[in-house]
Amino acid sequence: MLHPPGCKLDPKLISALIERWRPETHTFHLPCRECTITLEDVHLKMGLSVDGYAITGSASSTDWGVVCYELLGVIPDNINGGRIEIRWLRDTFPEPDNDSTELEKIRYARAYILEIIGG
Repeated sequence: MLHPPGCKLDPKLISALIERWRPETHTFHLPCRECTITLEDVHLKMGLSVDGYAITGSASSTDWGVVCYELLGVIPDNINGGRIEIRWLRDTFPEPDNDSTELEKIRYARAYILEIIGG
C-alpha cells in the first residue's frame, strides 16, 4: 500500500473505522457526526493528484488488452470479459520508491485504484 514516509498504520484505528463505516451512505458514523473521505483527503494521504484533466472515453471496448496497455503499460495474460485478477495487479505493480519514474508512479496509482475498486 502506498503511504507517506513516516505514516504508521494503526490496526486498532483501522478496525474502529471499519466498524463505523456505512457502505449504503459511504460515510463513517462517529459519535460527533457523520464524515466521509474526500478527494482532498486522498491527495493529502497518498500524494495522488486530484487536479487536471478528467478521464473520459468509452468503456465498451472489445479489445481490453489495448485498454490495459494504454493505461497500465502491460497486458495481463488472463482478461475475462474486461476483468483482470487483483493478484495480478499486486504482483505486477510494486509500490514505487524514490527512484521510480513519474510514469511508473502513475501506472501504480491506476493499478492501486483498480485494486481498491475491485476489492
